[in-house]
Amino acid sequence: MGQRGIKLSHKLFRLPYWCGVLILTSTLLTSGVPSAFANEVVAAQDDMNQAASVEDANDPLEPMNRFFFDLNELLLHVLLRPIGKAYAFLPGYVRTAIGNALDNLNSPVILANDLMQGEGWRALDTIGRLAINSTAGVGGLFDVAEKFVGLEKHDEDFGQTLGVWGVGEGFYLVLPLFGPSSPRDALGKLGVDHFLDPLGLYLENSNRDAAKYSRMSLTAVDEYSGVMDELEQVKKTSIDYYAAIRSMYRQKRKSLIENGNPDELPPIPELSYELEDDHSSDSAFAANDVTQDLNGK
Repeated sequence: MGQRGIKLSHKLFRLPYWCGVLILTSTLLTSGVPSAFANEVVAAQDDMNQAASVEDANDPLEPMNRFFFDLNELLLHVLLRPIGKAYAFLPGYVRTAIGNALDNLNSPVILANDLMQGEGWRALDTIGRLAINSTAGVGGLFDVAEKFVGLEKHDEDFGQTLGVWGVGEGFYLVLPLFGPSSPRDALGKLGVDHFLDPLGLYLENSNRDAAKYSRMSLTAVDEYSGVMDELEQVKKTSIDYYAAIRSMYRQKRKSLIENGNPDELPPIPELSYELEDDHSSDSAFAANDVTQDLNGK
């Protein structure tokens, strides 16, 4: 069913609801019930309508977003998925070591955002992880800090920092190549976090483009290979894959801002310029929330 058909069906489902509201309001206005109560019912309905309008406006660029979403899907199918499948043939311990090293390289970005969020204890955890894994973990290949010291990995970025300080996400946005985002998250992904990454700045300022793009490509492949099967399952079971990804992305960002459990996050890869990596692989959110998102939530 097309998007227009889906929207039309939702409107048809709401017809009995609106008829009930009309009948209830008319009865209250013409009966002996005080008019003040009737006015409260109408005011409450107006508040609900206003809230629904705000939620519906959360994706005002949907036609453009869907175009870039389809373009990104084409690139994933043609380029990244075949490479990801080949990468998956590597032994698991090799892929884990690569992911650990990439996580370790991103520690300065996480540390800076820990401090900007006022998360002193989490900042100490990040410092400890960086020091232990860079030495005992052989340059970050082994996550010694979590396995033997109990310092668990967490992710932070400037979009999360803005969210912690009360900045709203704004409207939903799909970026070419980078995927699901929002104005708030795009500012961190394409702007501020770039300047918090000392290795990235060094590679850029020293014209080491080969190393820079190799790091970026390896991060993309490592991240996508870990979630591509889950995303394929979401695509098969979703009424609207675009809407499912939109809902999952919003839930993931909300959970990250609230420092939720990473193991419970949906598998949305974030292939950002700062090479953030996320190995979450839980696809349970899609089946439960795609219907809600189609209603604008």
